Amino acid sequence: MTDTADEIYYDPYDFEIDANPHPVWRRMRDEAPLYRNEKHDFWALSRFADVEAALQDWRTYSSAKGTLLELIKSGWQPPNGMFIFEDPPLHDAHRKLLSRVFTPRRMAAIEPQIRSYCTRSLDPLVGSGGFDFVADLGSQMPMRVIGMLLGIPEEDQEAIRDGVDESLKLQEGEAPSQSLKGTFGQDAFAEYIAWRRKHPTDDLMTELLNTSLEDEDGRERRLRDDELLAYLQLLAGAGNETTTRLIGWTGYLLGEHPDQRARVARDRSLIENTIEEVLRFEAPSPVQARYVTRDVEHHGIRVPAGSSILLVNGSANRDARRYPDPDRLDVGRKDTHHLSFGTGLHFCIGANLARLEGCVALDEVLKRWPDWQIDHERAKRAHTSTVRGWERLPVRV
Repeated sequence: MTDTADEIYYDPYDFEIDANPHPVWRRMRDEAPLYRNEKHDFWALSRFADVEAALQDWRTYSSAKGTLLELIKSGWQPPNGMFIFEDPPLHDAHRKLLSRVFTPRRMAAIEPQIRSYCTRSLDPLVGSGGFDFVADLGSQMPMRVIGMLLGIPEEDQEAIRDGVDESLKLQEGEAPSQSLKGTFGQDAFAEYIAWRRKHPTDDLMTELLNTSLEDEDGRERRLRDDELLAYLQLLAGAGNETTTRLIGWTGYLLGEHPDQRARVARDRSLIENTIEEVLRFEAPSPVQARYVTRDVEHHGIRVPAGSSILLVNGSANRDARRYPDPDRLDVGRKDTHHLSFGTGLHFCIGANLARLEGCVALDEVLKRWPDWQIDHERAKRAHTSTVRGWERLPVRV
């Protein structure tokens, strides 16, 4: 269902809207900056200034009931350790452990392994006449990287990735009663935890087993098994999904804008800026849900406490109030600040890794194929309520 000339309709579960939400998001920004959807009982903010401010105000716009609309509506109780679904003080204790791992310096140190995974995926395809940005690269390299960090055996990595993918898929027109379906990879992760306790090594899982945190009661303690499981489920999901979509969007947007692709192919110093512009132009995770803890007012309208609200960062990234010519892809854009990784307390802890993976993937593709054309007939969208992008994106080279 799309909006008519007289009525704006935005539905995050509508596949037709999801295929190109930008026209309806533009109307929301211009005509209904605080939007109300009665069918699914949510409010939505779409302008950059509103979304940025709300993302930073965790006390009013809480993540503690989940960051997906269906989770908030279901009354789902997030497990301890899944800190993206927590607010302080517990959020800070759990996040602090991983913040020591996902630093720019530590991520830069694994760049050779990331390049090796790209080489492994792409070299066999040279001379074949084409490849798939998602199936051959976007769903492979991030899986190998997060598997390496967590110490997941390579033979198990694809099964866990596929389980994550399946748990997030939507049926057309239906709001899931509960996404993340709770237990993907849980049995396997429990086995890895038990194995690593007996066989420690230099990976993130061993570090999590041996580290301690100061919990909300001020006690110093080790992570419990339920917290470890939540960490691993979160990292396996977030570490695969968003980067896969970023790589798909990079291939798609540069395929659709050959002048911009040629520009970055000639000048590789633009690669980092290109990835930031792709993130701004098509946010891999474009909608963040929050639970409103107190009555608030936006644009003269009261949003009551207990409401669900969507912070549409994918719309905010195209707000003409913030960016000049926002609907133009420009790999040389000077101001590429965006909200694709959020902002404030819940800023994506894996942003440094996602950026690095995106840059390395683009660089390695351009080394082999500075030119490509999208095979639109075989391309296929992925539909979830958490990320937006491509399930398949074959190209001819």
